[in-house]
Amino acid sequence: MREGWEYKRWADVLTIINGKNQKAVESPNGQYPIYGSGGIMGYALDWLCPENCVIIGRKGNINKPLFVESKFWNVDTAFGLSANQECLIPKYLFYFCLDYNFERHNRAVTIPSLTKIDLLKVKMLVPPKPTQLSIVSELDKLNELILIKKEQLKDYDTLAQSIFYEMFGDPVENEKGWKVKKLMEVCDVRDGTHDSPKYVESSNYMLITSKNIVNRAISFDDVNYITEEDYNNINKRSKVDNGDILMPMIGTIGNPVIVYLDNLHKFSIKNVALIKFLHNTSILNRYLLELMISESFRRYLLSLNKGGNQKFVALGTIRRMDIILPPLPLQQSFAHKIEQIDRQKAAVQRTIKDLETLLAARMQYWFD
Repeated sequence: MREGWEYKRWADVLTIINGKNQKAVESPNGQYPIYGSGGIMGYALDWLCPENCVIIGRKGNINKPLFVESKFWNVDTAFGLSANQECLIPKYLFYFCLDYNFERHNRAVTIPSLTKIDLLKVKMLVPPKPTQLSIVSELDKLNELILIKKEQLKDYDTLAQSIFYEMFGDPVENEKGWKVKKLMEVCDVRDGTHDSPKYVESSNYMLITSKNIVNRAISFDDVNYITEEDYNNINKRSKVDNGDILMPMIGTIGNPVIVYLDNLHKFSIKNVALIKFLHNTSILNRYLLELMISESFRRYLLSLNKGGNQKFVALGTIRRMDIILPPLPLQQSFAHKIEQIDRQKAAVQRTIKDLETLLAARMQYWFD
């Protein structure tokens, strides 16, 4: 053990604050944010947790802590951790929680959950406060660099949209008078399976649904596995190929992504529209993607919602969507410009990955 460091139980260094029912306090005029394990959920007129608290999930999302600098209301699916600042710096506690695997305390079979009794027994290495400050400063700097790089990615996305509007105008208003066709006239539009294949604990095959399409990419972090037989049966109808576009159509509407296949992820789809491009195409996938993520087209998609609490747009409706169709050479010129932006984004994304790897390594060094 490092000199001056000592193990301390959470019961000795922090207070765990139980959450309350959100609906009982939610107010549109409240000045205090309502937080759960997934982030901000509304506003309340009063507060439970003081400044500089850590939030961890009590149920469901138990391994994604949040740090909140302001006073807030804490819902009953999350705990607030308030550090005893005589011996523990709140941000040091936050980084410890980021590195800690709370799953070891999960006793539930279905929905992961934590108990206050178990958490009070958690032991953590606590160095002298000057050392805590030094560790927090190092990790904060790495996090700041990551945030700067992520803002750069947003700037590149804004630039791509600016180029789109400059070249083609508003894709819904069509003030430039481009030819308009139904999506099904220029693309093969399908959807994923309508069945519910049985999930297995682990396999080489995955089922991608709307929840797995986030931040303009396919996420394999929280994926369900299926058998090879189900994978093959689903792909007879809706096989995904390189360059296709996937777009959520149930739960989440929009947020399309171009598919770039690799040898590591073999998947089928459900609740997702599949847009395939014809051999003699008059529309490019990179052009169509930028059109579909434009703000005006996003509003148009939401206007097609036929669901209630759960958003839904039918496959037939997607097929009949009006798409402006500029000349192919102009689309190609646009795609060339976007490819240059994509290369710059890829370089930034590699830097983010390297920084996140370094951050994880430094947290492991300090806390494991």
